[in-house]
Amino acid sequence: MKQIKLIAVLFILASISAYSQASKVPVSLSKTPFIIGEAVEFHSNELNENRTLNIYIPVSYHPDSLRNFPVIYLLDGTASEDFIHTVGIVQFGNYPWINMLPESIVVGIANVDRKRDFTFPTTVEQDKKDFPTTGGSAKFIQFLESELKPFVEANYLTNDTTTLIGQSLGGLLATEILFKKPELFTNYIIVSPSMWWDKESLWKYMPQFKPANKSIYIGVGKKEHKLMVKAAKTLNKKVNAQHIPGFRMHHKLFKTSGHADILHLALYDAFDWMFGTKTQ
Repeated sequence: MKQIKLIAVLFILASISAYSQASKVPVSLSKTPFIIGEAVEFHSNELNENRTLNIYIPVSYHPDSLRNFPVIYLLDGTASEDFIHTVGIVQFGNYPWINMLPESIVVGIANVDRKRDFTFPTTVEQDKKDFPTTGGSAKFIQFLESELKPFVEANYLTNDTTTLIGQSLGGLLATEILFKKPELFTNYIIVSPSMWWDKESLWKYMPQFKPANKSIYIGVGKKEHKLMVKAAKTLNKKVNAQHIPGFRMHHKLFKTSGHADILHLALYDAFDWMFGTKTQ
């Protein structure tokens, strides 16, 4: 009986102690959304659908300012894909004590159907089965050129420096743009391009580059499929072989990275190499 009473007393004391500790936990005074950008929707006549852009605005950006900013265009720019972590690298690189790249607007192009938008028509029957909506890259490139870029330039304070980021199928699209319309962007960050598409037929295209100040970064992980590793190396050689005045090329093999974790490391390295403002 005494033991039962002792246990009851200990239980009561423990409850009082727990209540006392819980009562010291602060209570939220308010909650507000934590916002890193804005989502903008507009209708595309080229694609006949509404498209969403996730846009990061630099800290010093002000609508009444006379200052204009470079723009980084990000394929796979949905919030649940690569927009947030890419913006994190850009924002970190903008710190004055880091000074890795200039303050930039980041335009994340949210996906509707990336298998459609990032691929050109294929002759491979298995590709057609795996990608039933495939073959829309020409329309998507026209959308970028005639609608998306003009929309951004009309609504934000931009300068003439533009960078395109694409990985995997996005890297395939970025390479197609580089080959067919290189003037569309100033810089290209191409990571793990899916050049295997349509039996690597894009290699047959002979790009006609003109002298221009252009930086092209190509990154790939050593642990990726051998076709990815080969493609990155071949792309570097193909562009370099033309000896275009003003073209800067950089190819980086990440020895410990695979397809899933390559992009974040590659972007940091690309920004560091491409913009060259990092304090030594």
